[in-house]
Amino acid sequence: MATRPPDAGGAGLQPALPRRAPLPWTRRALDVVSAYLPLVLMAVLALGTWWLVKNTPLFESGRAVAPPIHIPDYTMTQFLVQRFAPDGAMRAQIEGDLLRHYPDTDTLEIDNPRIRAVASDGLVTRATARRALSNSDGSEVQLLGDAHVVREAAGGEPPIEFRGEFLHAFVNLERVSSNQPVVVTQGESVVRAAAMEYDNLTRIVTFRGKSKAVFTTPARPGGNIR
Repeated sequence: MATRPPDAGGAGLQPALPRRAPLPWTRRALDVVSAYLPLVLMAVLALGTWWLVKNTPLFESGRAVAPPIHIPDYTMTQFLVQRFAPDGAMRAQIEGDLLRHYPDTDTLEIDNPRIRAVASDGLVTRATARRALSNSDGSEVQLLGDAHVVREAAGGEPPIEFRGEFLHAFVNLERVSSNQPVVVTQGESVVRAAAMEYDNLTRIVTFRGKSKAVFTTPARPGGNIR
């Protein structure tokens, strides 16, 4: 038989208002998961214990608080995260061997990331690397070590591929750049350059430094190389 809890009002006590939790870093990163290439490196984490530890620090009187050190406060192993649109269509999938979050820099680091993202037009972008780094809001993502990004093209055009040891993606600007040697392939055309920039809005690849190109088919609109 259920019993009614005692009336706190009779004791002159008011129930404490729930404390509003700060927006966690995972939520901020989740908002950019379905953005453009190489799109996002984050995970939707169960943060119950982590949130309590972060928001209820222990202080000792008379002792100064130690400065933050660069060690992870949360890790995940062999994870797979998917994000879906309101209509149920999958927008992004991120896999990795190990994810680490560093609170001192509010950054994410993923070992062996494997990313698949689907844009609103249905075109798919895939990205892999030995390691990935992302800032707190996911607006900048770096792929390090054997980085490979493949972006499907519309209208029957061949996909455009980027390979190199380092690729830097500016998600909000829809740009990918590298200050290290890179190989860009589209169809049977191959370009090797000392550095490059790719603007997805204009769909133009700009190469810098010493470059070497092989074109075996005429250039087509939709993937311009210069």
